[in-house]
Formats: sequence, C-alpha cells, structure tokens
Amino acid sequence: MAIAYGMLSCHIQDDKVYDPQPHKDEKYRHRNRRSTIEPLLQIYDALFSHYGDLHWWPGENPYEIMVGAILTQNTAWTNVEKAIARLAEDLTPQRIAAMPVETLEERIRPAGFFRQKARYLKAMTAWYARYNYDAEAVRRVPLDALRPEILSVKGIGNETADSILLYAFDLPSFVVNAYTMRHFARYPLKTGRTYAAVQAYCEARLPESAEIYNHFHALIVINGKEHCKKRPICAGCPLEGGCEKRIEE
Repeated sequence: MAIAYGMLSCHIQDDKVYDPQPHKDEKYRHRNRRSTIEPLLQIYDALFSHYGDLHWWPGENPYEIMVGAILTQNTAWTNVEKAIARLAEDLTPQRIAAMPVETLEERIRPAGFFRQKARYLKAMTAWYARYNYDAEAVRRVPLDALRPEILSVKGIGNETADSILLYAFDLPSFVVNAYTMRHFARYPLKTGRTYAAVQAYCEARLPESAEIYNHFHALIVINGKEHCKKRPICAGCPLEGGCEKRIEE
C-alpha cells in the first residue's frame, strides 16, 4: 500500500522532527519544520508514486539476505543470483559454516571477487553463530550497539551493514550508496558528503521506520538505474519537476 506524503508529514510532526534551531515561537517552528522536512519527503513521495512498492530485498530468509548483501559488493545483482543459485540447498548458515572455503569460493565464483567474498561470508556466518543463527535474538540487541558489532566483521562496511540491519533484520538503519549521493547532490539537498552525514540527515527527517527506509532506498536505486545515471536521462524522471540539475531536452 502506498504511503502518502501527507501521512509521512503527520508521522514526522507527531513523532520525530529535525529542528536545528528551536524557537519559542510555534509559528516560526512550524515554518522551519516544513522548510527542513519537505524536500526529502517530496523526493520520497514522487518516487513512491511513480514506482510503488518494489518488494525489496529479494531473499527467502534473513540469512539469505545477509549473503546477498555480501555478494552484491562491486557486482550486478544478476551475478549474485547466479551465485546464490549455485549454493542451492547449501544456503544455510550451518552448511556455509561447515563448507571448506575452497568449495565456497567455487560456488560463489559468478559474483566476482569470490576469494575475498568467501572469507567475508565465513566471518559473517561466524558472527551470526554467536546468536545461534536466531534472527530474533539479533533483533533484541539495541541498534546503537548492534551496528558497530556488525561493522567489526571482516568485509562489512557501512552500506553492507545497513543493508543487513534494514533488510535482514527489519531494523531502521538508513542505507546510503552512490545512487543516494548522486540524487541528493543533483536535486540538491544539503546532506553533507560523507556516508555518516547523509545517513544522519535522512534519519533526522524521516520517521524511524524500517518500512519507509526500505522503500526509500529501493526507490532511489531503481531511479538511479533508470534516470539518475552518471549521464542522466532526465526526461520522464519522477523528480524532473523539482530537480535543479535536470538537463533540458
């Protein structure tokens, strides 16, 4: 079901509002609130209205999503699908943990960088074993403690960690990637230029909702692939009307 822009605005007004300069005058605060929140929500609303629910992330269970988050590093998703298909019935944490690393390398070869990714999968699986491969046990850990813990696992950086938190465990950790940076720089939004700055900007202005973060990241990626490319195709882009960097045909 589509989440309306007005509904998001209500969530933010009732729940969490980013107000960098609080003022006693409520009318001023209301104007400040709209000016700081609306551009991000306008982007979300335009993308969601155009594409709808993209049903991300593809995966049968949390562990398969975690594996996909590792395998998709520096490669196309089509290559990830080939590697996952080769794992077949062995795509469980118990079987990956027991599998010789050389065998795992060969099975995931289509995903590229297969030697290092095999070691990353082993490290991630060893981390998951600390929770007895129980997703609910992971979800019980506070997010501000869990994210650094996952980032300490070999081969897991910010984007991979947040993808795992958001898509495997349904936790509200906003995912930033090259498409996010490109969209916000072109629109433009004053998000900052680092991963942490962009993530903080978005999380301060959006409801703390895994569902909304899920949709927003998926929408940015699909629009980045279809329109907001390195050489943009602005005609037909759902953000064309508000984007200051649009190219006139």
